[in-house]
Amino acid sequence: MIEENRVVVTGVGLVTPIGIGVDETWSAALNGKSGVGPITEFDASSFPVRIAGEVEGFDPANYIEAKEIKKMDRFIHFAIAAATMAIDDAGFRITGENAERVGVVIGSGMGGLPAIEHYHKAFLEKGYKRISPFFIPMLIINLAAGNVSIRFGAKGPSSCPVTACATGSHSIGDAVRIIQRGEADAMIAGGTESCITALGVGGFAVMKALSTRNDEPERASRPFDIDRDGFVMGEGAGIVFLENLDSALSRKAKIYAEVMGYGM
Repeated sequence: MIEENRVVVTGVGLVTPIGIGVDETWSAALNGKSGVGPITEFDASSFPVRIAGEVEGFDPANYIEAKEIKKMDRFIHFAIAAATMAIDDAGFRITGENAERVGVVIGSGMGGLPAIEHYHKAFLEKGYKRISPFFIPMLIINLAAGNVSIRFGAKGPSSCPVTACATGSHSIGDAVRIIQRGEADAMIAGGTESCITALGVGGFAVMKALSTRNDEPERASRPFDIDRDGFVMGEGAGIVFLENLDSALSRKAKIYAEVMGYGM
């Protein structure tokens, strides 16, 4: 069955430090734009690392109702935005008839680290009653996939790999295999992350894992260069809409690529 069920990409959604959406991000990439700059999400002036790839100009209200925004941490906002783009791009409608054949696999490396820091500070200063009742749903990693499933009515398999930097790729691979096994006809899959916080950056900095090229941040990420000095923290989300090839052909969907293999 795995050989018979071919899987293709019919939709893409991106939230990145160089753009919101596929067109803006792709244009910036072609023009060599760097998304790395001084950290603004917290005061990093005393840190040895003061640069990161922050998403700029992102407004969750463009994708999520105002009353729901405060119930989610930033990594979930990114996931919903990118998933919205990918589903719209695919032109796929999730209905009562196909909902149980559409699933979600979206992972994250750290989940809601900003919420953990924020509410730990509130707890220390004013006690446990200052912790939001939405604190746990804000931070646990499966709530990116969970909120996407709920929002779009996808009632098929739902999961969230947590495998550090490989999480997004593993999520896509796992989703492909779900389709290949015949357990779903379509999957919303990818990765999301937002952990540019004092603890996040500080933790990697004391490991000496991050670049300290603070004076030229646009040239800091150089993994294959002889002068490399570490990686650069980034945030954002990348989501693809995956389909069984027969499903995509039957509705005359545009096809970006076929997934030919997967290793972990």
